[in-house]
Amino acid sequence: METQKTFGDFHTILSEGEVWKIGGFPLQDGTFWSYREPDAVVIVRNGILYVRAPLSRKHDTVQILDNAKHMYYSVEEVEVPESGEVSFELDIRARTSHTVPGDLYDGYVSLNLLDFTTGAALDFFAGNDKYASVYAVLPFPGVHVPETDKTRYFCIFKEDTNFKPRDFNTYRITYNRGADEVVFYVNGEEVRREKGVPVKFNRFTIALGIMTEKDLTPEGSVSVHGQTVIGEWSPVKVTIKE
Repeated sequence: METQKTFGDFHTILSEGEVWKIGGFPLQDGTFWSYREPDAVVIVRNGILYVRAPLSRKHDTVQILDNAKHMYYSVEEVEVPESGEVSFELDIRARTSHTVPGDLYDGYVSLNLLDFTTGAALDFFAGNDKYASVYAVLPFPGVHVPETDKTRYFCIFKEDTNFKPRDFNTYRITYNRGADEVVFYVNGEEVRREKGVPVKFNRFTIALGIMTEKDLTPEGSVSVHGQTVIGEWSPVKVTIKE
């Protein structure tokens, strides 16, 4: 049996909590860290979400809070079938200015599939001249990650340049819970396959983001230095095969 659902309706983007909401995490002091750039320009046109964000937000002590600058979470989660597979597909265009040439992590556009029951994530990151597929289990604030006798937290990036720079590319991530397997596709071509995934994903929040990935230093964040990132996303097509 196959079912499909589309996560789009970007014309509702200002009605936060209807289809999409600003991402972020609650902090121990009772406040909420929002992934929202104050000077971001948001445009919805022909069904495409466009965000142009001069980067300014940073966090000096928590890496995950420093990485994402402006991000939307889907209000509805996607339940993972016990058997069969779930696929997420969309088109993304990324264009940046004042980022370091060849350094994807100085500013990029993302698709993030986040499982807040396990801390696990599957991502695509797209920049001016490079993209990466990402497979991770992360210490999200407030999320309990099950203990294991293996490596508990990890983030494995795989970079490539075989895509259309500064143009729309089609990205797809497929996860099979029964087979413990993840496959990443770009423009219909398989670019990565991870077997023996050590975590069972339960449900995904879809996130669309503008991000950096620069390690914190003893002096704090070094992720912001005048970059601007423009991201464009099509609706996300979700297909579940059981």
